[in-house]
Formats: sequence, structure tokens, C-alpha cells
Amino acid sequence: MFEFIICAIAGIGAGVATGFAGLSAAVYISPILVTFLGIPSYEAIGIALASDVLASGASSLTYYRHGNINIKKCIPLLVSVISFTIIGSIVGYFFSSSDFGDTTMTYWTVIVSLGLGFRFLLRPVDNGGGHVFSEKVRTVAAILLGAYTGFLCGFQGTGGGMMMLFILTMVLGYALKTAVGTSVFIMTFTALIGAISHFAINGMPGIRRLVICVIFTLIAAQISASLANKIRVSSCNLIIGVLLAVSGVIMLLINLSETGFVGIDTPMLVGIGLGAVAVILMILLFEIKRLKGKDGKE
Repeated sequence: MFEFIICAIAGIGAGVATGFAGLSAAVYISPILVTFLGIPSYEAIGIALASDVLASGASSLTYYRHGNINIKKCIPLLVSVISFTIIGSIVGYFFSSSDFGDTTMTYWTVIVSLGLGFRFLLRPVDNGGGHVFSEKVRTVAAILLGAYTGFLCGFQGTGGGMMMLFILTMVLGYALKTAVGTSVFIMTFTALIGAISHFAINGMPGIRRLVICVIFTLIAAQISASLANKIRVSSCNLIIGVLLAVSGVIMLLINLSETGFVGIDTPMLVGIGLGAVAVILMILLFEIKRLKGKDGKE
């Protein structure tokens, strides 16, 4: 029963992050399964990637129905990410991620998460655009960053949603909802490749854990994506900002505790997570009330 509850909570958290912000399920599922169930991190990442596939695919369909996916403009990014995901998966067969500075990559993820989180909170993204660089320069930058992101997706097992959100909003100038929709579309393919490579290398994970995480991630992602496409962009900025900032803080605390720099315990991490959930719920309740009032007037 304990295992079911932990997997369900991990799946719900991952689904909300995927549906609202286009984040990888690995950001939530992996640390929760490792911390509370003690399963190997490589197996946890495989479960997270498998959960990502259906959740991202279903979420991208929801965003597509609302006109919030723009593939044509990011085809070079799509090709770059998928190509280097395959390359990263092949390299992953022969090398341990620690050989390539896993700690450095982890801290880079923390920096991106915190930076994007505070960006969305303090300087919300609305309709995109407003870049001083030419389209050619932005396209080249997107290809290079996409190659880096794709390699990490295949090599480390991360879905790359955080980096793709950064590329789409900050580099290519996408509007927020379109960036999230396009991100989950691309992540469907990167997560699929990453999951296949993980299962090929490490074998199938525990089926019970896998099924529970996949189901709850899918359900939560569908609900979240549906709400994200209906609420105001300002509220989306707040929710995504909270998700990213809190994720960055938690990852930073975990990494610092492993080095012995700070001391943290499970209740502290749970408290931070529950605080973020409370804030997000308040925003959603306000938006749902506003939508009902709007429908009533019509």
C-alpha cells in the first residue's frame, strides 16, 4: 500500500508538471522513488521516462486542439534534439554518466530551473517576440542548445522539458502556452527514445511501479493540460514559475546535502513541496471560480 501511495503521488506531481509546464516526469518521479522506495536511480529514471511518453503525447494533443503547438518554426530544433537523443543513448551504452561529470550536469539543471522559475514569476512571458537577434542567429542557437538537450535526454535519461521551455521562450520567442505545447510534443519522442535505451540497458523495471506511475502521470497531465489551456496566461506564468523555482530549490538542497554542505531531512522536502502545491491549488481555484463566473454571465 505504501508503494502504491508513493508511486501515485510521484505520478500526480509529474503529471501536473508535464501538463502545466512541459517539464520532464524525471524531475519529480525519480527523486521521489529513490528517496522513499529506495529503488536504483537508473530504474527510477526509466520509469519516469516511460511515464513521460503517454503523458506528453496526450498533453500535446490537448495543446494542439487549442491551437497551442507550432512545429513548423522549430523543425530545426526538433531534428537536433531527436538526433542527439539517439546519439546520447548510444554513448550511454558504453559510458557511465559519472564519466562525463554528472554532478556538473545536475547543477546546470538546478541553475536553469531556478533561473526560469524566477523569470516567469518576476518577468512573465506573454506573446513572445521582442528579440534583438536575427532569426538566423536564434535558429543556430536553438540547434546547438537542442543538441545539448537531446544528448542529455538520451545519455542521462532526463526528458529535457526544462531546457526546451528555455529554448522556445527565451531563444525562439514563443508565447508561453505555445512553448509548453510544443515542448511536450517534442518530449514525447525524446522520452520514448530515452525509455527504450534505459530498458535495453537495464532491463524492465518493476511492472507494478511502472503501471501506477504511468496511469497517474497520464491522468494528472491530461487534467493539467486542459486547465492550462483555459486559464489566463498570467496564472500560467505563476504556476510554471512556482513549479520551476520549487523544483530548483529541492534539487539544490538534495545535491548540497549529498556533499554534506547542508543538512536536510525528508519532512523539510515534503513541507516545501506541499507549500508549492497549496499555492498552485489557490491559483487554480481562483481561475476555476473565474471561469464559472464567466460562463454564468454568458
